[in-house]
Amino acid sequence: MRQVLICGAGVGGLAAAHRLRRLLPASDRIVVFDQSPVHTFWPSLLWMMTGARQADQVVRPLSALRERGVTVESSAVTAIDAESLTVTAGDRRWTGDALILALGADLDPERIPGLVEGGDNFYTVAGAEQVHRRLAELERGRVVVLVSRMPFKCPAAPYEAAMLIDGYLRKRRRREAVDIAVWVAEPAPMGVAGPSVSQGVINALTERGIDYHPHETVIGVDPTTKRLKFQSGQTVDYDLLAYVPPHRVPSVVEAAGLASESGWIAVNRHTLETSVPNVFAIGDVTGIPLALGKPLPKAGVFAHAQGEIVAKILAHRLAGREESASFTGEGECFIEMGRGVAGFARGNFYAEPEPQVRTYRSGRHWHGAKVLFERHWWQQWW
Repeated sequence: MRQVLICGAGVGGLAAAHRLRRLLPASDRIVVFDQSPVHTFWPSLLWMMTGARQADQVVRPLSALRERGVTVESSAVTAIDAESLTVTAGDRRWTGDALILALGADLDPERIPGLVEGGDNFYTVAGAEQVHRRLAELERGRVVVLVSRMPFKCPAAPYEAAMLIDGYLRKRRRREAVDIAVWVAEPAPMGVAGPSVSQGVINALTERGIDYHPHETVIGVDPTTKRLKFQSGQTVDYDLLAYVPPHRVPSVVEAAGLASESGWIAVNRHTLETSVPNVFAIGDVTGIPLALGKPLPKAGVFAHAQGEIVAKILAHRLAGREESASFTGEGECFIEMGRGVAGFARGNFYAEPEPQVRTYRSGRHWHGAKVLFERHWWQQWW
């Protein structure tokens, strides 16, 4: 019996596990480790902010994977020995024939003084719920959507959040009494996708009367006065703060010596294999440089594709066959704009000298397509 160990049950980890289960003999064992007993479909958290989804609609039990022939260990991975393909989780050590690291990025809001006490982290289920509760009570004032540090996963999310909040307030006829502003540490929205995509997002914000402040790095939050202070010296008051927290590589990855100078795991950009044979890393835990000098965005669409590719590579390798699968850097993204409208972009991020990304005319059909994608995600595995 051969054994493949998968650390993390996010988008990439699940994609790898399910594809491996289809490709490997039933006698081979696939073990998935995750400290949470549930899988959260993260894109739906944006809809939770405006009450379009409830908590029980965005999570499913990982125990359901057992019915599909995947072993699930609901324990945090506390140690990784890449050279020996060994993982410690709970009170056990597991050794496999291959190791897939899909641990994502840890959220670190405590890095910024006052941020936890002063706002709500909409990158969590609890935070998204809290934003919705505060929105329901807000009659007037200012909403600030904040990107605290770079990099962060799902580059479109903060801009989607602002536009969804705009739509929510307009529907309830409160928008004229509430200002919405986006303050971000990055120089342009979704900058890696190119200037035309960035300008399209800025135009969408402007059309909705949403103020946009790029190149602003927050250094502190005063929860008592509800005031943000930025590195530039600027300050801004708020009544509701919805923030994207700082991200960092999981400490277990750092302790294992797997983090590169970029702060993330370095991999072969096509096979996702690390410098250690039969150890792969996929999704947000990786740092993949692009030709224009920026890293591949941390996004579920890439994690999903990478999980599928690694599964195919491993299935061929374990069977002694020649490998042919390769991650090509292609991906797409829905961009929610509020009031049942969404945009869509698709392209090749490995293209040189810069990513080639095409945007499509926004409309209700793209919002409908995202709803269908969410439904497909749950139906295919649960």
